[in-house]
Amino acid sequence: MFNNIHYVGMRELSRILSMASNNKLVSTSKFLSLVLRHRPEVIGAKLDAEGWLCIDELISQANAHGQTLTLELLHELIATNDKKRFALSEDGLRIRASQGHSVSGVELNLEQKTPPEILYHGTVAAFLDSIRATGLQKRSRHHVHLSPDEETATKVGSRRGMPIILRVAAETMHRDGHQFCLSANGVWLVDAVPPSYLTFPE
Repeated sequence: MFNNIHYVGMRELSRILSMASNNKLVSTSKFLSLVLRHRPEVIGAKLDAEGWLCIDELISQANAHGQTLTLELLHELIATNDKKRFALSEDGLRIRASQGHSVSGVELNLEQKTPPEILYHGTVAAFLDSIRATGLQKRSRHHVHLSPDEETATKVGSRRGMPIILRVAAETMHRDGHQFCLSANGVWLVDAVPPSYLTFPE
């Protein structure tokens, strides 16, 4: 099982490395997403319990595995990434993904927040039947991701095709006992969204 997972991770790493000459910031962002969200083992790294990785270790291991990475490039990426996918620790010595982890044993320990009345989720037609039946499920991730506005949800949904935007009765969910957290980059996180809290487009 581990060998298969490791193979998939290495294949993804190879694909990312092949992009490097085309767009350094894009390829670096994808590399960091792979390592800090899903497959830290592809560069021989291990995240701590809250998803942090020492920047010195990240840079050293990245370069040892063929991904050119410097502190300057890392800071440029963090400063210019409009989705704020990555966060630095207060002392500036560690980095982690803001959300989206599938690595087991990582818990971001985000503070619980009261959500707005409505949140949004971008998806595509292929998933609607499943969502109508079981609601929004976190699958391999640690949480369901919800957007604060329709524009953001549309961008999320368009990654997989023609976007369809679902409305989530977040305030009602919270009142009914569902717990929400807000990630560092403005994504709302919840364990699941039952179908009864969803409004589908007509």
